[in-house]
Amino acid sequence: KSDSDTYTCDIGDAQSRAKLIVQEMPVLFKQELQNEEAKEGKQVKLTCELSKPGTPVKWMKGDTVLCASEKYEFKQHGTVAELIIRDVQSVDA
Repeated sequence: KSDSDTYTCDIGDAQSRAKLIVQEMPVLFKQELQNEEAKEGKQVKLTCELSKPGTPVKWMKGDTVLCASEKYEFKQHGTVAELIIRDVQSVDA
């Protein structure tokens, strides 16, 4: 997007100009979340893959935004976003 601008070809006696507009690609899911099953007290990892690396990700449980804690850990490597839930309990379903 930062390459959007007016570009000029200058040959001394004449110039030719053109405007370049770069449109951002929408971020899509390359791999969506998969349903998981886990035993109480264990750890579970939810993973999704995005089409654009470094895209900010917000993890939610229902309508509640999750925050990093001893219970929840967030990782992001390039296009892969992970949510790790520790010590899962029935209320985490």
